[in-house]
Amino acid sequence: MKVLLPVDGSELSLHEVRFALRLVREGLKASFLLVNVQGPSTLYEVVTWPDPEVRAAGTRAAGEDALQPAVQLLRDAGIECETEVVAGDPAHAVVDLIEEHGCDMVILGTRDTGSLLNVLQGSVAQSLLHDSPVPVLLVKPPEEQSGSAPLDAA
Repeated sequence: MKVLLPVDGSELSLHEVRFALRLVREGLKASFLLVNVQGPSTLYEVVTWPDPEVRAAGTRAAGEDALQPAVQLLRDAGIECETEVVAGDPAHAVVDLIEEHGCDMVILGTRDTGSLLNVLQGSVAQSLLHDSPVPVLLVKPPEEQSGSAPLDAA
């Protein structure tokens, strides 16, 4: 089974990688494609780096940097993986990569941002649940990260 794991470099996305490793320890035979989706270039980036090749190199470097902690977690567990860095809308990019790489499943974390924010911004998880040609396994955030930060934490 080939599993696509979107990774953004956050501790929350590493939680999802650890969950995937737990599935492997419990018997899932899987190979992994770690994916980082960079957003489209901002106006600032276009003005600062007008050369598209320079922008693309910067995007690729940022994505590879975000992937490294997840790659290291898998390697430490003795699992090799493929990596991809792409730019664009995350949900559409993931669907394209599922088809391009022949993935059988996506493991994706949920972000507990509140239902109103999800309605206003849309949700990558919701889009993938609707558009993915393969099953999508949603991983809830760990308890300490699932709720809002206390008011006095700032």
